[in-house]
Amino acid sequence: MNRTPLRYPGGKQKLTPFIVEILECNSIDGHYVEPFAGGAGVALELLLSRRIKNIHLNDSDIRIYAFWHTVKHHSDELCRRISAASLDVNEWKFRREIVKNPSDFDLFEVGFSTFYLNRVNRSGVLNAGLIGGVNQNGNYKMDARFSRNDLIRRIELIGIHADGLNISNLDAEEYITKYIPELPENCLIYLDPPYYNKAKDLYLNSYSKDDHARIAECIQTEIHHRWILSYDSVPTIADLYPERRSFSYDLQYSAARNYKGKEIFIFSDRVNLPKRCGLTFIDDQLLSLAEYQ
Repeated sequence: MNRTPLRYPGGKQKLTPFIVEILECNSIDGHYVEPFAGGAGVALELLLSRRIKNIHLNDSDIRIYAFWHTVKHHSDELCRRISAASLDVNEWKFRREIVKNPSDFDLFEVGFSTFYLNRVNRSGVLNAGLIGGVNQNGNYKMDARFSRNDLIRRIELIGIHADGLNISNLDAEEYITKYIPELPENCLIYLDPPYYNKAKDLYLNSYSKDDHARIAECIQTEIHHRWILSYDSVPTIADLYPERRSFSYDLQYSAARNYKGKEIFIFSDRVNLPKRCGLTFIDDQLLSLAEYQ
C-alpha cells in the first residue's frame, strides 16, 4: 500500500523492507529522520506500521514543508478541501500561481496548492505541465491521479498518527548541524538528496555540483548517529564518499516514462547491514558486499 499522498520523483517507498532490516540490525525503534523528506514514503510506512515511534521530516522547500504542516495540523480541513476541489484548468492555473509565489499566501493555501499540482501535473513534478494538457485532449485527463477517497483516507490515517510526525523547514546543512545533534541515540538518519543528474527537471530546489560536495562533507563530519544515503549512481557522487561502504542497484523510475535507473546506497561506519531483506535487487548487492569485506 502506498502511504504517502504525494507523487514524488525518485520516491523510495519500495525500499522499505531494506530500511526495516537495517532498523532491526541496529536495534532502532525510536526515531527515524529524513533531512530531504519529499514524499516521505518510507517514513510514513514506518510510522503507520508502528515500526518507528517518531519520524522527523525536513524539507528546505517551503512548498513541501507547507503540505506536511497542513497534514499534521489541519488534516480535517485539508480533507474537506480535497473532497470539494474543482478539477479544471482555471483552478490549476490559480493553484500554479500560489506555488510559484508561496510567500504571498498563507501556509495552508500553499500546502493545498502544492498537493493539488502534485496530483494533477505530469509525474507529480510541480513545474511540469498538466496531465492531458491545458486543452485536456490527451490520453489521460487531469483527474487521472486525483482519487479523492483514497487520498483522503491516506491523509486521515496520517492525521491519527500526527503526534509522531515532526516537521521542519531548514536548509539541510542547518538541519544536520543544529537539529539532528539533539536527537537520541536510538535513531536512523536516511538522507536522499536531490539527484545529481536531471535534478533541475524534477525539483524546484535542486543542487549544484558544489552543493553536493558541501553536503557530503557535512554528512561525514557532522552526523554522529547512524546514517544511510541514497543517490543516483554517478562517479562524481561515489568519489565524494571514498571510504564508505556502498553498492549500486537498479531502481524503477516513473517520472514522465517508466525506465530503470542505477542508484547507489552509501553507509556510515556504525551501520550494521543485514544479510538479506527480501528484495532481490538489494539482496544480490548485500551478498556481494559481504563477500568483498
